[in-house]
Amino acid sequence: MDQARICGVDEAGRGALAGPVVAACVILDKDLDETLFKDSKVLNRKRRDELFAEISHSNSIVTLGILSHRFIDRNNILVATLEAMKRSIIKLPEKPTKVLIDGNASPNLPDYDIQTIVKGDQLCAVISAASIVAKVTRDHIMTCIDRKFPEYGFLQNMGYGTQKHYDAIFKVGISAVHRKSFNFSRQNTLFDTLK
Repeated sequence: MDQARICGVDEAGRGALAGPVVAACVILDKDLDETLFKDSKVLNRKRRDELFAEISHSNSIVTLGILSHRFIDRNNILVATLEAMKRSIIKLPEKPTKVLIDGNASPNLPDYDIQTIVKGDQLCAVISAASIVAKVTRDHIMTCIDRKFPEYGFLQNMGYGTQKHYDAIFKVGISAVHRKSFNFSRQNTLFDTLK
């Protein structure tokens, strides 16, 4: 199998309360050291940014699928995640020999050889690279959103449900970028039971 045409796919933002879901599809440059790539969640921000720069400045092929909170609200997060993955895959300049996707669900692309791998972001370098690209890209988007809605602390929580984020929601209400399909009241009750 042609290693140069195997792509990895992962997403960022699936569990967030606000902002988009971002899927990245990566075909790694064969000259990059694959041992450098780890699941984005175990890397600190500085290291993720460094690896993102390495991927960006190499001959790796990177494509993205980004779907807004509005699309998520209209369709649900699973549909949005799979659609974002699909868009990232079909944007590749040429069809890959194999598509490796983190998790256990894949978009409907019958003409592609797709394999899902549970914990793939921990097990497979090309999926780890995709997780880094997706996470860094989404963090950049949320950093821009934070400038418009600083009261929610998006710069720290990136739209995920921290206690401070929930406190802000229940103090000032949801913003234009929050996912209205998310049950904020039910989630806040969970925090109350943990206190």
